[in-house]
This record gives sequence, structure tokens and C-alpha cells, in this order.
Amino acid sequence: MRWTLKAKPEEEVVKHLSEAIKVSPLVATLLIQRGIKNYEEALNFFRPQLEHLHDPFLMKDMDLAVKRITDAIKSEQNILIYGDYDVDGTTAVALVSSYLLSQYPNVATYIPDRYAEGYGVSYMGIDFAADNDISLIIALDCGIKALDKVAYANEKGIDFIICDHHRPGSELPDAVAVLDPKRPDCNYPYDELCGCGIGFKLIQALEQQKGHTVKGIIPYLDLVATAIAADIVPITGENRVLAYYGLEVINQQSRPGFRAILKAVNKSNLSVTDVVFIIAPRINAAGRMEHGRYAVSLLTETDPVKAGKMAAEIEKFNTDRRGLDQEITEEALLQIRENKEEERYTSVVYKESWHKGVIGIVASRLIETYYRPTLVFTKSGDKLAASARSVRGFDLYNALEACKGSLEQFGGHKYAAGLTLKESQYEEFKARFEEVVSKTISPELLSPEIRIDAEITLADITPKLMRILKQFEPFGPGNMKPVFLTHQLRDSGYAKGVGEEEKHLKLAVKQGNSNPIQGIGFNLGDKLPLVRDSNFSLVYSLDENHWNGSISLQLKIKDIRQA
Repeated sequence: MRWTLKAKPEEEVVKHLSEAIKVSPLVATLLIQRGIKNYEEALNFFRPQLEHLHDPFLMKDMDLAVKRITDAIKSEQNILIYGDYDVDGTTAVALVSSYLLSQYPNVATYIPDRYAEGYGVSYMGIDFAADNDISLIIALDCGIKALDKVAYANEKGIDFIICDHHRPGSELPDAVAVLDPKRPDCNYPYDELCGCGIGFKLIQALEQQKGHTVKGIIPYLDLVATAIAADIVPITGENRVLAYYGLEVINQQSRPGFRAILKAVNKSNLSVTDVVFIIAPRINAAGRMEHGRYAVSLLTETDPVKAGKMAAEIEKFNTDRRGLDQEITEEALLQIRENKEEERYTSVVYKESWHKGVIGIVASRLIETYYRPTLVFTKSGDKLAASARSVRGFDLYNALEACKGSLEQFGGHKYAAGLTLKESQYEEFKARFEEVVSKTISPELLSPEIRIDAEITLADITPKLMRILKQFEPFGPGNMKPVFLTHQLRDSGYAKGVGEEEKHLKLAVKQGNSNPIQGIGFNLGDKLPLVRDSNFSLVYSLDENHWNGSISLQLKIKDIRQA
């Protein structure tokens, strides 16, 4: 693990902010690292307000989208809400469809089949629309590169409104409206919205046109917060406001589908991390193991009893998914070892029988062992399909673009993407991808990095600091949970291995004559000998340990080194 200590801000800047908002220099430093340099910015950070959301009509083509939807409703046309089968897509479909259905009946939903249709807009979906006399498709979390599909729909007299957040190609589809803050000619002030977030901006615009404020659509923000967390978009700016209020909805007035999921796992008071590891995998499991429409049905169900039955079914999907991704991960690791590819710059593996629904998870698992850009392929019809994942700091999308001559199609983000190619192109692509990455990746990016916000002493750790840090939430990309470094620590005689095969480490550390503070290090059981008889350094975040009705501070240890 690389330990990277962030540069200290200038002392004068720290002092100014510290005095302006009456916080310690440590807290001021943490805020400055997050781009906050004055009282007003600090106020907006600690107290997000719905009024901070941007006018949706600042987004290119929003006026055209609202007009087309309004005209469709006035003339009683059938509308199809179309979205991808992952969390961002299914939450977006649930959001826009349930909003429109609350005031207009002629609305249907469509989630493509992962296996028969693949990612994004499909010809089958357009044919479904044509067969059902649908004249308007609203595509969410997909469509920005669907030039041929939109042209096909136009031939059938079907209009498209595209709500996407992926990078566009050199040409935009010939749709009635293309809502995507990443399009070069869009001047919307924030371009990191997820697909569901753009769906929310669409319904915000529809409400605004009626003279209503955003307050009437707050109940939909639980869906937006879930998509923000699952899609790993930055929790900054507008996303921070949406996630903040969305978590409030999840924890205080959640929809029946979410309540059913949380009841099954006996969990309440969720953070963004809880959404990522509890809600998101279960929504995803439907599209991975069966069909994404199960997720949309759960998210739009208003009857708690029916929602409970759906959640139980999805829980089974998730259990099956966990077993399957573990099995495929083991096969993929064996393939890398047998092919003697441990020392490559990339991991590219393929087996035609691997389940398409879990290859993205497997790619992430492989990075835990071989920290490098990774693609996992499987057979999909007459093509090969892959999920790709990257390491921090390396732009996977750019690397794939350099290999596009070996690809049928691809799309995605800096850190995650999907692609298809002909089976005859596989070896050519594998060699080309290795060549591109080897020439463009910095060697240090091939080692996992822990980014450290500040070096502190144990004396700096107080209940007051913890109270302030809790107000930094919600955490996520762009506002990660603060990580600290402390040197010259000793074990107070408490250190021991815990858990199955003692693979976790529990200890209580002292610095000089300080009172001991307990800490837990998951998967750090092998570090036990290091902490028993010598001084050591810790990298950690601060956490609260709830036990038997009492709350105490503890260190959540990320790594340990000998002093």
C-alpha cells in the first residue's frame, strides 16, 4: 500500500477559515482540502439546501424535453420509460415512471434483457414500443451513443428523449432532446449527475413549468441518493444536496420497497456506505440474476405486503449472486496463474460459460488481488461481452478508445465500462489493451494508494472532533471520509486476532501517556506480531463503536507500519 499524505494548505488560508467559522485548524484543513475556503462555502457544505439545486432549464434541450412530454400528455399519447438494468437505470425508470403515472395513465416501463438485448437502447425495445402504439420513449442512463437505434425509431414514428450522463461520441443521436451535461455544448453548471439524477432534473423541470417548487418531489430523492451511491459519482455540489436529502427520505419516510429490504437485513439509519453495500447489491441482483423489471416493480410498489414478498425474492437473487461471483472469481484467478500473467499491466480473462450478470463484480474482485486495469469477458450471443474496471488515477475509457479498432462497441466512465467484440478479435484486443496500458499508466498507479488527509496525535481525537466530522457526511468520491496518520504508537497489551481464522486485528493504542483508544483492522490479522513489541504507525479513519447501548470512539485501521 502506498501512503500519500496530502499537501498542507497555506497557513494563512487555514487561519482565515478557522477564525471565520470558529473551528480548529485541523477541521479548517480538512475543509480546504475539499475546496471550501470561506464562510459561505462552509455554510453550504454543512447545511445543504434544496435552494442550492440548479435551475433544470439551464440544461441544454430541457425546454424541448418538457414541451414534448407536455404535448404527449395533452394529446394522450403512450409514453415508454426505458432504462438500463443496473441500479442507476432501474431507479431512474422507477422515478420518472411513478412521477408521470401519478398524473397520467398512459405510461409503460421497459428494462432490456441483459442477455437477449445487452446494455442500452435496443432494437427489441423499439419494436416493443412500435407494437404497443408508443410514440415517445424517454431513455434514462443510456442512449447517448445510440445513433442507429434512434434513427430506427424515427423511421417508425417514435420520438426519443435521451437522459444520459455518459460521455457522448463525436455525434449526438437525432432525438427530440438530448439531456447530458457532458455534451460539449451544454453549459449546465454541474456535469457529474448520475442517470437517475438527470431523470430527477427532468421531473423538477416539469414541476417548475407548473409553478411548483422542488419540495413536492422530495419523496423521489431516496431513489436519487441510491443511484448516486451505487454509481460512485462525486458527492460534491448538486449531488451532495441530492444525496443529503435522499438519505433523509430513506431513513425517515422510505418507500415500501426500501423498507422491505431493510427489514430483511434488520438495518436502520443508513449512511451512503450502507446504501452501497445493502440496498444497491439487492437492486442490482435482480438484473444480474433474473431481470431488471423485478427491481422496478419493487421500487414502485406501494403495498407493503407485496413489497415484502418481492424483497424476499430479490434477497434470494442476491444470495445466488454472491455464490456465483465467488466461484467465477476463483476460476479467473486460476486462469491468470495458469497463463503466467501475474506480472502483466492488465488482467484480461475470458470463459464463455461465465454468467454475464456478475462479470463486473468479478472484475472488481480481481483488482483486489492484481491491482491493475481489468476486463472479464463472457459469451453473449455471437459476440463476447466484457465488464471493465480500473484502478484509481487511470482513465480506462481513454485506454479503450485507443483500442476501438478491435471493438464492436463500448461505453462507460473513467473507472468502469462495458464493451463487446467479435470472438475473433479477442486475442488482438487483449494484446492491444496490454500495450496501451503499459505505455500510458504510471508505475505508482499499480499499487493501491491510501490518501491521508492529515497527520495528527491521539490527543487531537475528541468527541467534539467526531461530532464535526459526522457533519461532513454524506461521504463519497470528492468528499471521502477523512483519513489520519499517527506515528509512535504502542499497543496497550490488548492486541489480538479476532474473527474467523483470526484474520482481523483488534487493539488498543497509546501514544506517550495518553489514554488508550481501541481500534479494529479488518483483514489485518497478519500484522499482529508487528504491533506487540515495537512502536508503529497507523493510518485510520474515526468511527463510533455502538455496543450494549454505549457509544465510544474507535479507530478503523486501514494499514500499519513499523515506526
